[in-house]
Amino acid sequence: MRHTRFETVRLRLERFDPGIGWRLWLYEFLLFGLKQAWACLFGALLLALLLTTHLFYPDDASLHRYDFLTLAAIAIQAGMLAFRLETWREASVILIFHVVGTVMELFKTAAGSWVYPEASVLHVGAVPLFSGFMYSAVGSYIARVWRIFDFRFSHYPTPWTTLLLAAAIYVNFFAHHWTIDIRLGLFAAAALLFWRTRVHFRNWRAHRWMPLLLGFGLVALFIWFAEDIATFANAWSYPGQEDGWEMVSVAKFGSWYLLMIISFVLVAAIQPVREPD
Repeated sequence: MRHTRFETVRLRLERFDPGIGWRLWLYEFLLFGLKQAWACLFGALLLALLLTTHLFYPDDASLHRYDFLTLAAIAIQAGMLAFRLETWREASVILIFHVVGTVMELFKTAAGSWVYPEASVLHVGAVPLFSGFMYSAVGSYIARVWRIFDFRFSHYPTPWTTLLLAAAIYVNFFAHHWTIDIRLGLFAAAALLFWRTRVHFRNWRAHRWMPLLLGFGLVALFIWFAEDIATFANAWSYPGQEDGWEMVSVAKFGSWYLLMIISFVLVAAIQPVREPD
């Protein structure tokens, strides 16, 4: 099996012995940050592109900024595969998320939940094609962090229950426009399913663990921060942001928490869910 380029670096780093005491804690802290940054590579590059083009992209360019972002996202994806910075399995996850995200984008923009204020040629309906890559970035992160930290799980629910929950969450993103919003019930169902579940992750040589529900919340929080940067960069606009940027409502954190569950379950359908040794 061919390693990705980071896998080779990771193996070297894990063979290094920093000693004990504060040196060990500092080394593990820095190693954790490096691994997380590498897992976020696709999303970080996309976010950097959004911000950079917002600040410096010429207004009179013949290529619309949104179209440039679409082509750049495709180029990043191709480059990561060509240089073995990610696996084909992870690329398949990105494709699934792109499709799932674009379908939801088409509905949400039609319902007026948010808008894309700039022109584009590469779009479907009112949705520029680069938008699907923003969902793909979430899937890419989960798939990559799963491999990089060698995830194991204890007390993981039976797969059909997690798939049923993910399906209910996805349907509610659409159905709440016509019927009652059942997200509070979905939060309760998620807590009931995952309250005992621990994710075990290997940072250096030994596996550590945290409650999986806490992990969902931490990632959702960082996505909410990223969304603030993206809306500042005029990637899209929520109602109330038309006349000037303001921070995204904290209520969106709950939406991202639920989306994290969908994302995790989709990746779990492709990645092996293994128990600790």
